[in-house]
Amino acid sequence: MALAVIILPVACTGGKKDATEQAAVIAVDKPLVRIASVEERPVDQTHEYTATVEAEVKNNIAPMTPVRIEKIFVEVGDRVGKGQKLVQMDASNLKQLKLQLDNQKTEFNRVDELYKIGGASKSEWDAVKMALDVRETSYNNMLENTALLSPINGIVTARNYDNGDMFAGVQPVLTVEQITPVKLHINVTELYFTQVKKGQKVKVKVDVYGNDEFEGTISLVYPTINAATRTFPVEVRLANADTKVRPGMFARVTLNFGTLNHVVVPDIAVVKQSGSGERYVFAYKDGKVERRVVELGRRMSDEYELLSGIENNSQVVTAGQSRLIDGMEVEVEH
Repeated sequence: MALAVIILPVACTGGKKDATEQAAVIAVDKPLVRIASVEERPVDQTHEYTATVEAEVKNNIAPMTPVRIEKIFVEVGDRVGKGQKLVQMDASNLKQLKLQLDNQKTEFNRVDELYKIGGASKSEWDAVKMALDVRETSYNNMLENTALLSPINGIVTARNYDNGDMFAGVQPVLTVEQITPVKLHINVTELYFTQVKKGQKVKVKVDVYGNDEFEGTISLVYPTINAATRTFPVEVRLANADTKVRPGMFARVTLNFGTLNHVVVPDIAVVKQSGSGERYVFAYKDGKVERRVVELGRRMSDEYELLSGIENNSQVVTAGQSRLIDGMEVEVEH
């Protein structure tokens, strides 16, 4: 009897220890995770597009034929007005044409007087009149190609020759660009084709000016979709009254398509599938996690807009995802 009394307590103590160890093993097998509650909220549907600033108009100033440059009156950076004389080319050929034109006028006047008194036929009069018109056209063309005028109000952005050089036709003598306004071309996804309208206001940032914003206006929406890229071109015009924005600058154009209610999650909840680029989130419910493939929208600081994959008022895992698989039971960190 004494022996039995001693053995019984020993057996009971061993059973309690086994149960404790099993509970500890189960607790260790459950990964520890941190979760966060997420919900829908209004999200601005803005999209950013990159572009290079272009001049509204760009004119290359050059004569039609090779000729020596007599004098260039402007330098790079000079502002010029429409009709302003920029370059004087050699006028030797112009002087010869002027003499020929004067002679042709004299001849026409002689035949015209004879024709009035019946001393010349209509065909003779027509012939000298046509010859005069040809001479005048040639002279006017030569005049335009001897004194080169600016066709626009703008700024000189390139000078490729010096006084006395022979214009060879490879490069223009000058380039004049109109920079008030300037324009930008962006390519917008076809999904927004019906939402982009001429006259719509947009925001423009130019990298050189940091976070300074400029207001632009959509001036042209191309009517067709590029089948290869599934995008359509859009032209944005920037008034640029202060001429701060210059052609060649790198710019970012933001279009706003209103607001939509979407679930927003912390960025640390989103996991990228290695090798495929697929994004997923672990949703938590009743002690278990479920792997959900998600479609990302905008990134907003340390949050992501989700277009699909997670319902409103869900709970998602924000830490401990590396050990998780779909359907696994987890322990929540409190």
